[in-house]
Amino acid sequence: MIEVAGLVKAFGFLPVLRGLDLHVARGSFLALLGPNGSGKTTLMRILAGLSKPTAGRVTIGGWNLPQEADAVRAQLGVVAHLPLLYDELTAAENLRFYAKLYSLTPGEREARIAAALERVGLAGRANDLVRTFSRGMQQRLAIARAILHQPHVLLFDEPYTGLDQEAAAMLDALLGDIARDGHTIVMTSHDLGRALGLSSHVAILSRGRVGYHGCSREIAPESFAALYADVTGAASTR
Repeated sequence: MIEVAGLVKAFGFLPVLRGLDLHVARGSFLALLGPNGSGKTTLMRILAGLSKPTAGRVTIGGWNLPQEADAVRAQLGVVAHLPLLYDELTAAENLRFYAKLYSLTPGEREARIAAALERVGLAGRANDLVRTFSRGMQQRLAIARAILHQPHVLLFDEPYTGLDQEAAAMLDALLGDIARDGHTIVMTSHDLGRALGLSSHVAILSRGRVGYHGCSREIAPESFAALYADVTGAASTR
């Protein structure tokens, strides 16, 4: 579903991605890990069509970036650590706004909105203002927004930032449910244990390249921190 070959991204004379190669199979859940400065956010922005690579090739679902960015965005759902919602609108009003941006027809909007809110456990809060929502509820609504147009690929950039333990556990269950539906998921995280437990595959970035890429089930949880430290050169992990 996602093919990245020889990807380079430089800001002026500062290279961030240095010939990165990555393959994400259709229906897999890839946890993208690495220390700050390893290139995770830069890669996610390129995959989302928000930044253009300096060199290399990126295809999503057979479409090339950045040349066919509009076609790629139509099959993407993106959730960042900031929910990107309108506080003075209700949950349903937020989704109606985004449904129009996604070009959903009037006939399908309300059914999609109701289904998405039910999916994330917010059906009973559809008509409440987003400013009354907890951080965890806002993140669940952001996921409802991301799945509203039934995308093939979901990108989650540090979705657990600012969540308490209960909200994080609810997000765990929701992501697992979405993954079982067959979506292709890429998620960045600093939480090694959670990333390993949720994902089907793990990629560790180091100095702008993929230093490790493998199946999550083949990695022993008790040795994962040591593997991460070895790949990244980190003295400690969290």
